[in-house]
Amino acid sequence: MTQHEVDGATVAADPGPVGPLLASRLTPAPLPEPVLVRPRLLRRLDEGVAGALTLVTAPAGWGKTTLLGSWARSVEPAPAWVSVEAGDPGARLWAYLTAALHPHAPAGDPARPDRLELLAAALAARDRPVLLVLDDVHRVADPAALTGLEFLLRHAGGRLRVVAGARTDPPAGLHRLRLAGELTTVGPAELAFTEDEVADLLVAHGVLLPAAAVPRLHARTGGWAAGLRLAALAARDRPDPVRWLEQFGGDEPDVAGYLRAEVLDPLDAAARDALRRSTVADAVSADLVDALTGRSDAGRALTALAAAGGFVDRDDSRPPWYRCHPLLADLLRAELGELTDEERRDLHRRAADWYAGHARPAEALRHALAAGRWDAATELLVTGWPDLVPYDREGAGGPVPAAPPEAAVRRDPELALAAAAERAHAGDAEAAAAQLRRAAGHARSLPVPRRDRFRRLAVALEVTLARLAGDHDEVRRAAARLLATRTPEGSADDPRTGAADDADVRATAGAALGLVALSAGDLRGAAAEFDAALAAARAAGRARTALLCASRSALLHAALGELRAAERAAGEALAMPPGQGWSCRTDCAYAHLALAVVALHRDRPDDAEAHLALAGPAADEPAAAALAALCRATLLRDRGDPAAGRRLLAAARDALAPPTTGDGPAPADGRSGSVLVVDRSGPAWVAGRSASASAVGRSASAPAGRGGGAGELAAWLLAAEADLRSAHGDADAARELLAGAPGRPDGPAGAAAVALARVELRAGDPAAAARALPRWDGPDAAAWPLPVRLDAGLLDAALAARAGDARRAGRTLERVLELAADEGFRRPFTRAEPGVRDLLAAHLDSGTAHWPTVSDLVRAAQEPPARPGPAPGPASDRALDEPLTERELTILRYLQSILSNVEIAAELSLSVNTVKTHVRNIYRKLDATRRREAVRRARELRLI
Repeated sequence: MTQHEVDGATVAADPGPVGPLLASRLTPAPLPEPVLVRPRLLRRLDEGVAGALTLVTAPAGWGKTTLLGSWARSVEPAPAWVSVEAGDPGARLWAYLTAALHPHAPAGDPARPDRLELLAAALAARDRPVLLVLDDVHRVADPAALTGLEFLLRHAGGRLRVVAGARTDPPAGLHRLRLAGELTTVGPAELAFTEDEVADLLVAHGVLLPAAAVPRLHARTGGWAAGLRLAALAARDRPDPVRWLEQFGGDEPDVAGYLRAEVLDPLDAAARDALRRSTVADAVSADLVDALTGRSDAGRALTALAAAGGFVDRDDSRPPWYRCHPLLADLLRAELGELTDEERRDLHRRAADWYAGHARPAEALRHALAAGRWDAATELLVTGWPDLVPYDREGAGGPVPAAPPEAAVRRDPELALAAAAERAHAGDAEAAAAQLRRAAGHARSLPVPRRDRFRRLAVALEVTLARLAGDHDEVRRAAARLLATRTPEGSADDPRTGAADDADVRATAGAALGLVALSAGDLRGAAAEFDAALAAARAAGRARTALLCASRSALLHAALGELRAAERAAGEALAMPPGQGWSCRTDCAYAHLALAVVALHRDRPDDAEAHLALAGPAADEPAAAALAALCRATLLRDRGDPAAGRRLLAAARDALAPPTTGDGPAPADGRSGSVLVVDRSGPAWVAGRSASASAVGRSASAPAGRGGGAGELAAWLLAAEADLRSAHGDADAARELLAGAPGRPDGPAGAAAVALARVELRAGDPAAAARALPRWDGPDAAAWPLPVRLDAGLLDAALAARAGDARRAGRTLERVLELAADEGFRRPFTRAEPGVRDLLAAHLDSGTAHWPTVSDLVRAAQEPPARPGPAPGPASDRALDEPLTERELTILRYLQSILSNVEIAAELSLSVNTVKTHVRNIYRKLDATRRREAVRRARELRLI
């Protein structure tokens, strides 16, 4: 048998019945030029080979082979490589594996069980692990071959490390390694290009784009490697690459051909039809796909496609929802265009009926309009308008329905309002304003009761348009007009003339006013609006509005220090989404952020970290981002990284820009700015361009609920940043920061004033600290958030103790403990200034109504940082010659209290003589002669 060398390995030219082996399958394929090195993924594989198996799984075109090839070329010594081809029988695959693993593999047929054992033993005997890359493992047709590979991984003593690329997950046997912590997976989410990597790829291809164009291309391609490379290659030859890439989609011939060949053609006809029909909506569930196809098994096709990931994403809700990759959705919608008009209308009718039956009125309205079901669309608006108010962008995608015909709007002006509501929900403010003006133009002939109802619906839309424009003043004016509307009794057989529940109006207007107040930094005002709107939403049965208000209310209560109310509201918010038909990631994120704040105040940093990890979507809004930054900066400080905390706080302050304002104060009659103004002399509507419509024209891209504000939030961020700086010795920078804080003529107020007092105390000037510290128990301080009052009270107690006024320090500390008790605050005590722990310990001796709490706080409080001073005496620098027993330690803790020996005995169910014996032993071991001396000595040794 002849042999030849391939990259140092001896390969059989004719290894028996399997035929010759190709050298090209034993080396990585050439990398496509230009090559973009992606260090984060190379590091991921480096980390993965610490275990037995690393799986890189994704559909076609996600860059698996390129990644494996890049990594193999970066590793020394080079790993063994095998490319699997379709139809490889087990014997042929093992022949390649034997060649790749030479000289570690024994001679003979490796597929035989005895030979596998010999190979496993040979590998186990090696000093260093052998790295093996298997590309395209999904092509393995013989299950026994993978069983043999699993056998090797289990019995090679950790000396075989396999990195495999595949389009699908491997058999369950290999996944047993996950339970042992030996399996690392890299999927489409990690393989997807980041925005920075997209920019680097374009530059490598010679395509220069403005930075603003990169995020759109990233969103359109979903980071799909093949799509990005095709886009870059084509854009390079275009005279205007920016314009071309803005229009880039899945209908491009090269992209469409690739997707058809690699994704759609392998599907059976039923699965492909289900996938195509699913793109009538932005996202679908299995039940919805069944409704669209008229079958009961169509959802299974989506489940199978989502298992591979990449082109069909599945969320983690129950039941799950599926979303097509943007480029694949483009292609499938183009195929939907080949259906007849009646077939497409039927799809939209099916979708509208399903959404209406599953509490998703916004989607039901969009599909009713697309299906031309004008009566159904109008009815959805009239009966469910509060549920059509957009509070996020979930479910806002999908094809845009055509505007209703003029004849239908002339007959039923509410239809144009329905079209306006649909466009507003999708974020298309210009189109919504146009439909609103169109509706007003046809409202002249409406009878009075119906016209009043029409006005209410129109003004509710004005509130939404003002929010979309980010015009806070106009939101307030429009909300006032909405609250002023009323609908008199009308015909019982026409719901559009019946009296509407005023709770809907109060809930909708209150939610809008709460969002504006939150954006402006008016936390107490926002909390009051959300609490009132939440009660109204519950009374009206509007779960979507209730969720919005509960989640925001939870965060605001947490920020203000009302921790129990925050926990209650957050729990209610998080209990809502599973039973509803909408995706509410942002609302849930607000609730988790509230729980993070609560956990932080109660000094549970691990819980705070866990909730912060789920609060990401809320950080898109500046006010929530500021509170998240305060939490994260505090945790970073605890971990010893104050510089990162300062950067977070500074970025959050920058995001709190001044709010967008309208053209002036609201007129006394409250009617100016309205699209629809009643002519008191007659029943006609007078159409005009509203202030909100004008604002839409000026700022159509402003997201709902945005617009920063200074207020308390900016002061808190300043105070936190100054605190971080002064804690690390930069008192001058801290003072400079606080000099710009709003406050009194003689200095800052509230949180900033407390921070300044702390800066001066740390700088060694207690007199300046006392001057800066405002009265924390005065009438002005009643409106402060509770955490600020607690910090101020503790500083006041510490200053009194420094001045030698132990009695006032004790009284002050007791009042602070009383304030903190109801809400369960711990952090102000456990992470307080040096000296507070000693103050708490002394408070135990002098007596307190909160003895169990104070005792626990003393044990939990951080030790003060080391300070220069005289060398410790012999009584404090040596360990105990004889350690205390567990029972003696228990009694020692009771000695801090004012309980007598008799009372301690009763607490512990011991005899008095037993307690006295333990006390004598404690005195002897601590070298003390009386109770107070023993407690002092125990504290010096940190025994209590």
